[in-house]
Amino acid sequence: MADSSFDIVSKVERQEVDNALNQAAKEISQRYDFKGVGASISWSGEKILMEANSEDRVNAVLDVFQSKLIKRGISLKALDAGEPQLSGKEYKIFASIEEGISQENAKKVAKIIRDEGPKGVKAQVQGDELRVSSKSRDDLQAVITLLKGKDFDFALQFVNYR
Repeated sequence: MADSSFDIVSKVERQEVDNALNQAAKEISQRYDFKGVGASISWSGEKILMEANSEDRVNAVLDVFQSKLIKRGISLKALDAGEPQLSGKEYKIFASIEEGISQENAKKVAKIIRDEGPKGVKAQVQGDELRVSSKSRDDLQAVITLLKGKDFDFALQFVNYR
């Protein structure tokens, strides 16, 4: 019998991020505490730009956006938001969506699987994802459970389980 396997990836659906951004923009335009403070959120190339006339307000815009991401099932670990920066009379926050597992993070995950996972489970890095394979599907389930219990500083999804 062939080995069973699954892939560990860190991907974000762009459409869901776009939907969350549009919902946040709508809420910001309608909320009374954002009236007259120049608060906005929009795409700026590949980054997300949040603006307001005070540091507290721009942080509140970020908070609204984060709540919309959570409601859409997107991990906040995928959101890399910078610090508020003063630009003229406006405060701005640039945020980006992180995708893919870096080589060093993939090596960390593979080491955890080797050290703490069941024997006979192999993990190999393939570009920006990690392929985990084993003869036993139960071992693969144990690896998924093990990794879900760990707290990584990046989002993980398990795909292509076969």
